Amino acid sequence: MNTLEALKNNCIAGGSASFEEALYLIEEAPKEELYQAAHQITLKRTSMVFDTCSIINARSGRCSEDCKWCAQSAHYKTDVEVYPLVDNETCLKQALENQKRGINRYGIVTSGRGQSNEDIEKLCSMISHLRQNSSIHICASLGLVTKSQLARLKEAGLERLHCNLEAAPQMFEKLCTTHTTAMKMATIKAAQELGIEVCSGGILGMGETPRQRVELFFAIKEAGIKSFPLNILNPIAGTPLEGTAPMSDDDILSAVATLRFIVPDIFIRFAGGRAKRSKELIKRSFYVGVNSCLMGDMLTTPGTDIADEFEFIKEAGYR
Repeated sequence: MNTLEALKNNCIAGGSASFEEALYLIEEAPKEELYQAAHQITLKRTSMVFDTCSIINARSGRCSEDCKWCAQSAHYKTDVEVYPLVDNETCLKQALENQKRGINRYGIVTSGRGQSNEDIEKLCSMISHLRQNSSIHICASLGLVTKSQLARLKEAGLERLHCNLEAAPQMFEKLCTTHTTAMKMATIKAAQELGIEVCSGGILGMGETPRQRVELFFAIKEAGIKSFPLNILNPIAGTPLEGTAPMSDDDILSAVATLRFIVPDIFIRFAGGRAKRSKELIKRSFYVGVNSCLMGDMLTTPGTDIADEFEFIKEAGYR
């Protein structure tokens, strides 16, 4: 039995790949065999109910943080739209539109390092309004929030917090100097201690090595995360990463497959950056191991066609 077959059987039986095994998978394993093996693990270890979500860019631009990939950072000159926190009705209207399309989750996303207590009260009002007038599951991505703020948000009806690690810890230090991975982990831990689900992933294609992708995946595993938003860098004009070369399809699929071996039961949630990729890549990613996705428009860039992606989901055998 070859190494890949043995690793696949171990995952199907309830195990997972070690760090060194994951390096073999992402760097050396035959690509097509790797994709087929990851597909078999997905069939055996995950739910075949595909999870869908959408977001609203609820406050845009003028962020104090210097994340090198981000259009909303005040450190860079981009064409991003700038506006304050949207009102409750604007948020509800979009939520109902997405619910009508069959999307399961709705994320309130705000630019900025964190939230003032005044903003938290506005967000609690927004979440309560959604809870009273829709049945969509409510998530939020609010930066670095405190445990007391999270407790208020949970009381209002927040179910899941999104807080991306973005990159392997040592690489993140080179991509952002205004906050740290440790600060993100403190927010994640606070949410988990309160019983709030956590969604955390990263952005691939920012110049990282395959090893650094594996380091990110293991950081997510060690944090006990069960939903991984997988973003592909969309280089934004005006940001330091605007000239970054795009990832190849095989690099993307290899990352998806390797993550499936590392955390066999995780929701791999294809998110930003796929709108400019081919439909064939999206279809193949669903086959290999993507079993959830962010639908509709992203924060500052257009998204993919929702009707098309529901067809891809069915073609891949998901409900």
